[in-house]
Amino acid sequence: MKNIKAIIFDAYGTLFDVNSAAEKCKDKIGDKWEGFANYWRTTQLEYTWLRSLMNRHKDFWQVTEDSLDKSMIAFNIDSSMRDELLNLYKVLSPFKEVPKVLKILKKKQFKLSILSNGTPDLLNGLVKTNKLDNIFDDLFSIEQVGIYKPDSKVYDMPIQKYRIEKNEIAFLSANTWDVSGGGNYGFNAIWVNRNKNIFDNLDYKPSSEIKDLSELISLI
Repeated sequence: MKNIKAIIFDAYGTLFDVNSAAEKCKDKIGDKWEGFANYWRTTQLEYTWLRSLMNRHKDFWQVTEDSLDKSMIAFNIDSSMRDELLNLYKVLSPFKEVPKVLKILKKKQFKLSILSNGTPDLLNGLVKTNKLDNIFDDLFSIEQVGIYKPDSKVYDMPIQKYRIEKNEIAFLSANTWDVSGGGNYGFNAIWVNRNKNIFDNLDYKPSSEIKDLSELISLI
């Protein structure tokens, strides 16, 4: 990791808690809130992959709406909650260690960026809401290339912008398929394994595995 010049983060599930929207409504949703949140996230990701394969692109916000609509039917959640859940998704909470770690890394003068499926508006809103807008050098959105991760065109973006080698990037994601995508592309891909999950068999093993971002400091 000594040759690292840029540290690039996935946003959803890595920096920001994708379940926090549903969790803030758990008093209304009840005990099924977590199952609902996980179903919504899984459907959202499946739609990104399927739309990429079908060449039927919709932006991430439209995919988020479509996947929510299916999930609310599947979990019998009243349609009156739709707008509330969508508004909360725009202001997802960061994981608790994230702001402190990012500020430490900023002082070390690495290039710090987000590389995400999210639209530019969504990403800008997330970092501003959580007072992180002075941290990142760039917010790379897949909308610049019109296809979702793990297509290699997505991982090309920071290489083209920074004109550095693939192995000079540390790429962090909590999503195993994204770690495999970035790692197979050539990044030093680090798995943020918050929930003690099992890594997928996708022709790549992460260069490091950490339980949260606080462990990144000792790696760098």
